[in-house]
Amino acid sequence: MDQKCSLIPRQPAMTRSVSNKEQNMVISEVISGGMKVILNRPRKLNALNYELIVQMLRMFESYENDPAIKFVILKGNGKAFCAGGDVTSLMTLAKEGNWSFGASFFRKQYSLDFLLGTLKKPLIALISGIVMGGGAGLSMNATFRIVTEKTLFAMPEASIGSVPDVGASYFLSRLPGCFGEYLALTGARLSGIEMVECGLATHFVHSKDLASLENDLSMMASSEAKNITSISKIINKYASERNIKLEHANLRFETINKCFSRETVEDILLALENVALDSNEKWIDDAIKSMKSTSPLCIKLTLKLIREGRSRTLERCLAREHLVVSHLLKRTVNDDFYEGPRAMLIDKDKKPQWSPSKLELVDEEMVRQCFSIIDDEDWQPLRLKVRSNPGYIVMSRI
Repeated sequence: MDQKCSLIPRQPAMTRSVSNKEQNMVISEVISGGMKVILNRPRKLNALNYELIVQMLRMFESYENDPAIKFVILKGNGKAFCAGGDVTSLMTLAKEGNWSFGASFFRKQYSLDFLLGTLKKPLIALISGIVMGGGAGLSMNATFRIVTEKTLFAMPEASIGSVPDVGASYFLSRLPGCFGEYLALTGARLSGIEMVECGLATHFVHSKDLASLENDLSMMASSEAKNITSISKIINKYASERNIKLEHANLRFETINKCFSRETVEDILLALENVALDSNEKWIDDAIKSMKSTSPLCIKLTLKLIREGRSRTLERCLAREHLVVSHLLKRTVNDDFYEGPRAMLIDKDKKPQWSPSKLELVDEEMVRQCFSIIDDEDWQPLRLKVRSNPGYIVMSRI
């Protein structure tokens, strides 16, 4: 991982000593043949702050180099797997010091995402409950991504003045057709079954069976634990077949391909509005409403990231996302990165004042600026070590 971000200068809030309470934000348990890692901020929906990310990064670096550990189970306590990054804490962090402190936070987070996405040992993510933003970064490149009827997925970053990051331009761009553009531009929510259908998840298991599955995995002999086939057999004992109408799924998928394959955000929105004239599908109306309420700049940056991501490695996708997010932190073009959380999460007036306020006012130069190299002595680009494991390619089910 990037050694330069292990210590962040002039930042007492991020380099302070870790209290016993903070140490308990991540729990690790030894199991037969492996380890179990549990996110433990249930009252915060297991949102990721700096201390938690640092702990996890150290844990997984140690696990990868320990020959006694053959696989790792990752789960969350409470009703969420992980609802994303601790945005309130990040906003406080950015306001207390230089904007580059926030960029350093993301650099550390993306380093963790890259490690988990390229882990040399099987990673089993038990994704029950809410999984959004940073939670998706932890889990969407895992070897096994197990969801339940309680799972709720979304990447809503553009609606709060940012872009889907944490590797989203990698794992979303590899979904069938233009489904990745649909999820990224609208922040649409998916159930566990829908995640399996589109390829974001590998297995659906009823929540009542999760404890038994977890127990069976935890009891695997060391000789079996290192074998992906053996792990698959145990998971398949509990996995359920698809139980939604494939005809409906395919119809929705065809409409998404038709609309979200258009070249620009404006063209995509127009195509959706034309389809809506002859349709009473709620998801289409929701998509239009969401795109119209999202930061115009961020939604255009998002489309570019997803389209470019199809031809990039996970490493390059994360580096590109870090560059764009750093520009948003720096206020290169506007204040949307700060205005979104203010309106949606802090003041909660739900009335963000985006600038520019309309899609047609966001020109190509604004977009280009957010992809340009930052010339600032306090900023460092994301540099990740080349790893032999390229990461797990998302499976398509539609």
